[in-house]
Amino acid sequence: MPKINGERLLADLRRIADFGRYETGVHRPHLSPQDVESRHWLAARMKEAGLEPVIDGIGTVLGKSAKTGPRILIGSHSDTQPRGGWLDGVMGVIYGLEVARALSEDPETAHLAVDVASWADEEGHWGQMTGSRSFVGMFSEEDIDKARHRDEGTKMRDALKAAGLESTPREHLEEGRYRGYLEAHIEQGGVLEQTDRRIGIVTAIVGIYAYRLSFSGIQNHAGTTPMPIRKDAGVAMMRLYNEVMETFPKLSGPRSVWTVGKMSVEPGAPAIIPGKAEMILQFRDADKAVLDRFEAALLAIVAAANARGPCMVECVNLSRTMPTVMDDRFLDAIEESAAVHAADKHMRMPSGAGHDAQILGLKLPAAMMFVPSIGGISHHFTENTADADIVLGCQVFADATARILKGN
Repeated sequence: MPKINGERLLADLRRIADFGRYETGVHRPHLSPQDVESRHWLAARMKEAGLEPVIDGIGTVLGKSAKTGPRILIGSHSDTQPRGGWLDGVMGVIYGLEVARALSEDPETAHLAVDVASWADEEGHWGQMTGSRSFVGMFSEEDIDKARHRDEGTKMRDALKAAGLESTPREHLEEGRYRGYLEAHIEQGGVLEQTDRRIGIVTAIVGIYAYRLSFSGIQNHAGTTPMPIRKDAGVAMMRLYNEVMETFPKLSGPRSVWTVGKMSVEPGAPAIIPGKAEMILQFRDADKAVLDRFEAALLAIVAAANARGPCMVECVNLSRTMPTVMDDRFLDAIEESAAVHAADKHMRMPSGAGHDAQILGLKLPAAMMFVPSIGGISHHFTENTADADIVLGCQVFADATARILKGN
């Protein structure tokens, strides 16, 4: 089986972390100057590895192998959350690069072909996984025209022009080119660490439903408006929030999660009764039946709140991403490789976060592998994974890739 170069792997990870470095992490939003610079660096490293790289018209970096043997696609993302971690996403990209090199350097696997991708905008600055969705034909030119930056409101077209990608064609999945897709990632949770495991074999990626709930009341004076006649949108929001938090546990599966990560009231002044309020609710599970139960319960809670008054609630679905089950044959290959290098230190588990593999998995057999996150921390600049776990994970991943491509 191929032998990876751990020092080379870690050196590449530390070098790409220089692009947008923030304290111990990285701030590298998609199409920022630091992101664009890192993509050119990555393309150069792919070329050095014998791949034929291109940065396409949405910002995805794709390095293609010229070999004619069996091919597999390995990828993840190199954009980051604001002031995020140094491994989230990009570790999987550099794994792909190192696996391609390791297979080429071993005479027994030199004929096997690995393409490597750094998908654009997995972190959702312009939309949902725009790079992988573009690659499989789920993000149109019209979608690009409509896309705006979630925080700044900038047009995606303008950002692509500033990055020098305005007239660059987009890459698309070539029919019959790949046996499948593989992705490695940090766990972004604490299950592996807490159970003393070093490799997670991902069985399924959760679906994610998101809703915006808008509450309409009457803005008025906080000192002169008696309590019985108030239409306080903030109170209405908190009542509904409490109902959701009391109801969902009764409907949940063993790994269900739900979060209200954003709440606001208008005008947001101490002496004014809020006339408007808004919250964003997101719920996740790997079982679509559980997601549908949550959705039905939410709509029933909203209907009851509108019947009760005094404030009206508008409930709008923002997104609905379906769960994706990973390919059993690929999972077996990862598990067999993990048994060689991390005996009794591996486990099968679902992913609680969304990943590009759930998009590629709609078109190709797909699988994912996790390595532990120290303290379960991610989406923060203190995110980290032990060097030994990074290296071990890449060796398991390389072995699994060879097993899949050899058909055993």
